[in-house]
Amino acid sequence: MAESTHSVIHLPTVADTEAFGRRLAVELSAGDLVVLDGPLGAGKTALARGIAAGLGVRGRVSSPTFIIAREHRAGERPGGGEPVAMVHVDAYRLGLGGQRSATFDELDALDLDTDLAGAVVVVEWGEGIVEHLADRHLLVRLRREPDSDVRTAQWGWVA
Repeated sequence: MAESTHSVIHLPTVADTEAFGRRLAVELSAGDLVVLDGPLGAGKTALARGIAAGLGVRGRVSSPTFIIAREHRAGERPGGGEPVAMVHVDAYRLGLGGQRSATFDELDALDLDTDLAGAVVVVEWGEGIVEHLADRHLLVRLRREPDSDVRTAQWGWVA
């Protein structure tokens, strides 16, 4: 897989992380896969909330940890543009963020390849597992500085 040049941004607050997600959403459309990587507390769900706000999807966005995947219907996109739904996946419970690997059956049961046709699919804890679902994906690596709320995001498209 060839990675594009990654950009880096410092995100001092949760509000900055959400604003960054809104900026990323401007470039996203149905069929795009976004893979969020980072340890617990790095801001993956806050970034997903920002992406959802930038897409204008309906409904409150929270961590889908216990239901694994949540679909948010398309709403009115800020600044115009084609409305698009968002599927938010937290793959941690499948073992993607833990010590074991998810089986193909576990991943296939989510039907993410079907969802990609009509939605932006945002996957937390999916690095190394879901990339095969699309020809390219946006990889966002989030890190939290020790003893601080400041986060750093590195992102770029990977083909």
